[in-house]
Amino acid sequence: MKRILIVGATSAIAAACARLWAAQGSEFFLVARNNQKLEQTAADLRARGAGKVTLFNMDATDFSAHSAMIEHCIATLRQIDIALVAHGTLPDQKACEDDAELALLELANNGTSVIALMTRLANQFETQRCGTLAVISSVAGDRGRPSNYLYGTAKAAVSTFCEGLRARLFKVGVHVMDIRPGFVATPMTQGLPLPAALVSSAENVAKLIVRGVERKTDTLYAPRFWALIMLIIRHVPQFVFKRLSL
Repeated sequence: MKRILIVGATSAIAAACARLWAAQGSEFFLVARNNQKLEQTAADLRARGAGKVTLFNMDATDFSAHSAMIEHCIATLRQIDIALVAHGTLPDQKACEDDAELALLELANNGTSVIALMTRLANQFETQRCGTLAVISSVAGDRGRPSNYLYGTAKAAVSTFCEGLRARLFKVGVHVMDIRPGFVATPMTQGLPLPAALVSSAENVAKLIVRGVERKTDTLYAPRFWALIMLIIRHVPQFVFKRLSL
């Protein structure tokens, strides 16, 4: 039986992961800002065989709430075997270009709030000396593209933080996993003109994440073909790249 903390538990990918873990009889501490969706997610997991499911309402950008949430989680689960950090938003790049305050808010949603939360969770895992901290970043962080460089900036910071944190926590038996999905069909991407051949379902990405946690994968491109795509994109010369509309 796994004891699992999920922040951003109502997101499509996180909920799909939880359904797979529920079938194994796992216990959950679910965190999100929408109570109604949290209740619906919890009911679904219980129906699928989950053990105890505890809910906690929190906006992840409220940094002052992080410590209390983790304390409540430990008091409930006693230990965290897996923590999945999955909250975030998909910013409107043009709107962020026009409004610096909005840009900073989106950086908080997708970057600084994740790093703050990981910092506090890392200290808990270091005390435990076991467990897995899995964080959903994005392929967008691999290179700054004009269509979404605000989002990519936040995700690049998260991935770099994961790399350093992984080296720190490896020495005490804790694994840090950087999850980089490509295009995924979720409510967050609904209506976007995405190339159908490159779009995956949340369920398929979840299967890769659950397997990656079991295998202690360091960096998970989901699906795997995104590793090759981003390798190519990273190696496009700058004098060519700046002329592209990606």
